[in-house]
Amino acid sequence: MDFSTQFNTFVAHTEKALGELLPPASTRPGRIHEAMRYSLQAGGKRLRPVLLLAAADLFAGEKHDPLPAAVAIECVHTYSLIHDDLPCMDNDDLRRGRPTAHKQFDEATALLAGDALLTHAFDLLARHYPSEPGFALVRVLAEAAGSQRLIGGQMEDLLAEKKTDATADQLEFIHLNKTAAMIEAALVLGGLTRGATASDQAALRAFGRELGLTFQIVDDILDTTADSTTLGKTAGKDAKAAKTTFVSLHGLEGARRFAREHTNAALVALTKLPGDPAFLRQLVETMAVRKH
Repeated sequence: MDFSTQFNTFVAHTEKALGELLPPASTRPGRIHEAMRYSLQAGGKRLRPVLLLAAADLFAGEKHDPLPAAVAIECVHTYSLIHDDLPCMDNDDLRRGRPTAHKQFDEATALLAGDALLTHAFDLLARHYPSEPGFALVRVLAEAAGSQRLIGGQMEDLLAEKKTDATADQLEFIHLNKTAAMIEAALVLGGLTRGATASDQAALRAFGRELGLTFQIVDDILDTTADSTTLGKTAGKDAKAAKTTFVSLHGLEGARRFAREHTNAALVALTKLPGDPAFLRQLVETMAVRKH
């Protein structure tokens, strides 16, 4: 199966599972479930679920179905986007090519939809997996989404706005935690559903770290160079908010150099993984030249 076909297959499996594992919009109170589905089923790259499913495929055997975990991580990712877009944060009007949740519904409904998606993620892990790997899955996702990783990275990102003395160390903390943490978690979750050992998990994390940094640096570049229609979200908002990014700190060419370096590091880390990494190798190479 070629890369595009495999990627689209992973996405199709994810979309089907999203429809099946989320409360129906008709379930009372319908408005909150409609808002959850509006944001979760708006499309997007589905990078995290794809990575989770690809990581599971590296391991032989059919221990546990990785799809509930794939939906769980997409729930957490989407909750974070809903909250990022709120007026108290980035105050954005566009996400995944259509109005953000608080524009489509209202601010309170968007806030509650994000809360509900976060909670639903852990409900999925508790319902669909036995104690092992269930406990490990919950621990990995909770750590990645917690105050020292995803939320901590977002806090540092807000603190770095309009700072003229932000350092490379602060920027790396933001990107490692706001972005790379959930990419690492996706890979580890996929491995855990198939019995990945501690050393396997360490290798998945090392790969995810470099892949996450590559993804975020390219995101910083695209915010500067692409238009809103291509991105599916508001372009130029980082500069408008005076955010600290690889472009603001290192310039456009410097950011491109760092993207190449982390792409190469991701490809090296990939060689430490078990199984056939051909799909993940192609994904890394595609990500480095993506346009949205």
